[in-house]
Amino acid sequence: MNIHRHFNKDFIHHQKSSIAEVLKEVVFGMEDGMVSTLGSITGIAVGSGNHFTIILAGIVIIAVESISMGIGSYLSNRSQEEVEERKLQEEAHEIKHYPKEEKLELYEMYLHDGWTENLAGQMAEEASQKPSLILKEMAVKELKIVPGQKSVSIKGGFYMFFAYIIGGAIPLFAYFLLPIKSAIPISIITTLIGLVALGVGTTKFTKQPLFKSGFRMLLMGGIALAAGLAAGLLIKQ
Repeated sequence: MNIHRHFNKDFIHHQKSSIAEVLKEVVFGMEDGMVSTLGSITGIAVGSGNHFTIILAGIVIIAVESISMGIGSYLSNRSQEEVEERKLQEEAHEIKHYPKEEKLELYEMYLHDGWTENLAGQMAEEASQKPSLILKEMAVKELKIVPGQKSVSIKGGFYMFFAYIIGGAIPLFAYFLLPIKSAIPISIITTLIGLVALGVGTTKFTKQPLFKSGFRMLLMGGIALAAGLAAGLLIKQ
């Protein structure tokens, strides 16, 4: 029964960790796709007034930026994983060549956490007899790394790539169906609604207030929109 409970807790923990990674990439990708594309094509629409140019620019922006963001997500996640792998290797080397010093360091960390001297000594002694256990303890307490986690670099890159495409398509879609004068306000309204919906949707996982999350997304989109409009008006003049 205890083993079954432990398995369930580990399963739930890994499920939550996986959801957190997916949520981070999806929110970042969709938000950036909506905001960047909206600001860019609105500025181009106001400045050029050419339907073909707007659509072409929107497609190019989405294509280039989605690939760039996907690659950037992969490289940043992979770099972080490589740093953590190096730190774990260095810690394993120290445990092997300086076991007494590492045991004393672990003992002091247990004391700092609030354990009694007797129990801290017992735990440090037992951990020092098991290289994998003391490495895990030192990784979590000293390095702030959770060992044994699966790589998320490739998966994160794909999530970012597709999320950016979906986000970028929202402000551009109106220009495929409507003339420029009608498409501009529809594109803006649709994107702002999408940003609010994205912010509100994250509250299912973050448990933050609906208004706070939605308004925060709306504010970010408004800033990008203002920048795009200002650039378009300057070019037009």
